[in-house]
Amino acid sequence: MTDQKIVPHLWFNQDAKEAAQFYTSIFPDSSFTDIATVHDTPSGDSDVVSFNLAGYSFMAINGGPHFQFNPSISFFVNFDPSRDENAREHLDQLWEKLSQGGTPLMPLQEYPFSHRYGWIQDKYGLTWQLILTHPDGEERPFIIPSLMYVQDVCGKAEEATDFYLSVFNESRRGEIARYPAGMEPDKEGTLMFTDFMLEKYWFAAMDSAQAHDFTFNEAISLLIQCENQEEIDYYWKKLSSDPKAEQCGWLKDKYGISWQVWPKIMGEMMANATTEQMEQLTRTFLQMKKFDIEKLIEAYQGK
Repeated sequence: MTDQKIVPHLWFNQDAKEAAQFYTSIFPDSSFTDIATVHDTPSGDSDVVSFNLAGYSFMAINGGPHFQFNPSISFFVNFDPSRDENAREHLDQLWEKLSQGGTPLMPLQEYPFSHRYGWIQDKYGLTWQLILTHPDGEERPFIIPSLMYVQDVCGKAEEATDFYLSVFNESRRGEIARYPAGMEPDKEGTLMFTDFMLEKYWFAAMDSAQAHDFTFNEAISLLIQCENQEEIDYYWKKLSSDPKAEQCGWLKDKYGISWQVWPKIMGEMMANATTEQMEQLTRTFLQMKKFDIEKLIEAYQGK
């Protein structure tokens, strides 16, 4: 497993492997890292895929048709002319590949905040914000997950990001830009944009009071890789706010974002498991809400 503490986890109906192959073929320096099949889940047999896009880790699962991707969580892709003299060209090339079967949400063009920017929903429904960044200021990584607070959590982006900064280590806020007066329906002072670091990795957030017919759901969750039971207990207690949403290591926080509190050793066991070990492991974890590392290891070892 990767050292990236928080890994975006993508829920597909049945395209996880195909989508991972597509993304790793169009992003630079990308690769599959692992694939495991979990049998007899409530959705049948599920592929669990780990892959890496330009040094940034993702996980994906075939979980059935329960959740649909939407733009409430998207991914910034930063093309920095100070690091890549062909940044604009590379941005346009990636846009073209993501456009195949996709739908632009904001056309690729110049905006007040960037010489070249576009927001696109790809053929699988995942959304990407491609941006030519200003080389001034602190360098940002190539891929940054972005959270958009809409509907009943609109106006809470600052409160939510303050909360995450208090929960995670090696955390700090980066930039912050607020809506000025006269940008209705967005309220003056709410967040037009902020970025912030959790566990050494960058995230972005914004409020949007526009009429959106979507909000956060389980299609994209944030998986926290935990070293031990103490960490699992800590994140579970800090983040979980809806007992009904607790299942198989999943929880929902008070802003509606889904997290998975996941023992790092689980990934290692799944990668090396025999069919029988995988069955025992699956049977055990499907009965859990919060993961119990000791019981998972016992199941894996056939005790």
